[in-house]
Amino acid sequence: MLVFWERRLVFLATPKTGSTAIETALESLSAMPVMRPPVLKHTPVQRYRRFIGPYLKMASGHDFETVALMREPRDWLGSWFRYRTREAVEAGKATRGMTFDDFVTAYAADPQPAFADVGSQERFLRPRNGEGVDHLFRYEDIDAFVMFLEDRLDCAITLPRLNVSPPGALDLSDQAEALLHKACARDFDLYDRLSPEGVAPSWSAP
Repeated sequence: MLVFWERRLVFLATPKTGSTAIETALESLSAMPVMRPPVLKHTPVQRYRRFIGPYLKMASGHDFETVALMREPRDWLGSWFRYRTREAVEAGKATRGMTFDDFVTAYAADPQPAFADVGSQERFLRPRNGEGVDHLFRYEDIDAFVMFLEDRLDCAITLPRLNVSPPGALDLSDQAEALLHKACARDFDLYDRLSPEGVAPSWSAP
């Protein structure tokens, strides 16, 4: 999460959407860069609206706008799967030796095993009391997101490649593909309603 005080803008770091590269590029411009621990770095919208947003308004006397990214849901899960194949990931959360089919099947299970318990973008971005993200861009439209930031922050931005997941096969059987779309139905619905301009869509009740 990055707070740009003078620009009245907050970047909320949806997991696995390039947030490490974005925060590294823009940390020096932020009055309050929150890059660790992960529970604070990846502050979801509801927690921001309940705790941080009101404090920023009280301290500054102004409302702050929020901006975030969302990744195509299948690609997002694939990034988690590949990320957890790294040797550095502890055994209980690692996906080494698994197929993407195994991972998706586990993600769709209830309860989820630890290695597949990676949350949901829709839950991360779901608003509290109707107040969601003001500007929500597709990760796949990263150029539009960067242009938005360049305009708001009045600077040129070049994003480095950091924290990139290792390569890996993301083939799925028809059964696993169906499970994925069922488990991520709300994520697919939200993603499909995003606009290239980053206009936040209306929300249905959870």
